[in-house]
Amino acid sequence: MKLYKYLLFAAVAMGSVSCTDSFNDINTNHHEATDGMLETDNLRIGAFFSQMQQRVVLFKDGTGKAESSDYQVAQGLTADLYSGYIGATGTWRSGRTTAAYYMVDGWYNQMFSRGFSEVMTAWQKVHKACEEMNMPVASAVADIVKVEAMHRVTDMYGPIPYTTFGSGTIGSAYDTQEAVYNKFFEELDNAIDVLTPYAETGASALSDYDFVYGGDVANWVRFANTLRLRLAMRVVYANPSLAQTEAEKSISNSIGVIETAAQRAELQHGKLNYFHPYYDIAYTFNDGEARMNASMDSYMNGYNDPRLSKYFKPAASDGKYHGVRLGVQNMAPSKYAGSNVSNLNVDNSSTPIVWMTAAESYFLRAEGALRGWNMGGTAKEFYEAGIKMSFDENSAGSADNYINDNTSKPADYEDPTGDGNSKSAMSQITIKWEDGNFEKSLERIITQKWIALYPDGPEGWAEFRRTGYPKLFPVVTNYSSSVVSSDTQIRRCPFPTSEYNTNPDGVKTGVAALGGADNIGTKLWWDKKN
Repeated sequence: MKLYKYLLFAAVAMGSVSCTDSFNDINTNHHEATDGMLETDNLRIGAFFSQMQQRVVLFKDGTGKAESSDYQVAQGLTADLYSGYIGATGTWRSGRTTAAYYMVDGWYNQMFSRGFSEVMTAWQKVHKACEEMNMPVASAVADIVKVEAMHRVTDMYGPIPYTTFGSGTIGSAYDTQEAVYNKFFEELDNAIDVLTPYAETGASALSDYDFVYGGDVANWVRFANTLRLRLAMRVVYANPSLAQTEAEKSISNSIGVIETAAQRAELQHGKLNYFHPYYDIAYTFNDGEARMNASMDSYMNGYNDPRLSKYFKPAASDGKYHGVRLGVQNMAPSKYAGSNVSNLNVDNSSTPIVWMTAAESYFLRAEGALRGWNMGGTAKEFYEAGIKMSFDENSAGSADNYINDNTSKPADYEDPTGDGNSKSAMSQITIKWEDGNFEKSLERIITQKWIALYPDGPEGWAEFRRTGYPKLFPVVTNYSSSVVSSDTQIRRCPFPTSEYNTNPDGVKTGVAALGGADNIGTKLWWDKKN
């Protein structure tokens, strides 16, 4: 806690439990410790490195300086919805919300603004100090955290001012997303090359300030390799050769990728006093609690998935698991936020915030093997290993029966409220592996990967856009004014209004780099499959 004596984190001026009333009045106030303060107790690097880790996913901390409402506007009302994980049951704005593709000013800007104002500015401090103090290991680890944070930003908006950050102000020109990804790969390649020799000796770094791995350099290399594999797969339809090259680098590295639950990347409760943001948005916000999405209802109920009770709580009305579709109009709290729809199964102070599961690593390798890349095994082997690992990570028991189930399919969605929003299942894909059909095999891999990724909304949404899987229910009501069809579904978030107000020349370059209108229907650079 001595960290907070010197470092005050940016906060959002919000109300108490109701956050939507003040979305348009968001202001950030950034307080930086002086260089003199940061020299004390070796905080010059550690303080800002800690800040970077804590702002990859926004959460409520024990000091009251950060709130879950920050998370709600950064992720909860965008990526978590569009991934098919969460349904918002709020009654605000007569249904004209992001859940119905009505992009409310201020509801979608926090991922962008927090990424730059907190993660990138902290990284700049770490990078400068590491150069001056000749600490390449600390610099390399900070670069990994930066890529983890900022790929979430570019995957939400597209072009961002990334490669020139630190040379001036945030008003610099935007990079194309292709250029941003190329820089990501460069940074990860360099970080892995720097850290691998140290990892091979069992070295540690930044132990007192590392809330993810406690200074374990080998685990940072495993995470960086797996992150590189994730990003390689992200660009597979835009640049297949680059994707294969970067993916195979990760597998050939001597340290390798994440393979066990103990190696996954998550914030440690024992080192950091934080509360899971899902708790507040599900249980304490009185203006639109989060609930189970209808797509999760369809897949997990249809598969009789043992992880269902680990992710959600049964509805009080009948003891079963029910979700809600996006874009429902005129929601009555007694029906949607009450007993008919399943709440999220999350503990306020013990549920971890996970950056990357071990299961994801296996599903990434499964897709790589399916594409003929050298992943160290077959697609079937990694697919089944991914399911087993997800069961282990969620304490869901043996996965043997589940893996061999060749009959269960996603279930039709039955609206538990009686409002008439029921819909037939979007997919007929079964669980058990079958060789011979690439697209069906890909759908199996991504569907199970999507279930295992929960509740990582940014990743779930990105995978849906990249592959078209899993097949998600369309919104009930679409307020996009025909910008994007309900079947195509939302492809990105617009650039923040604050950028237009404070950086008009820069955001113009962003729109030009986007290659289309700054709206929710324009595809990102890597979104090339269809």
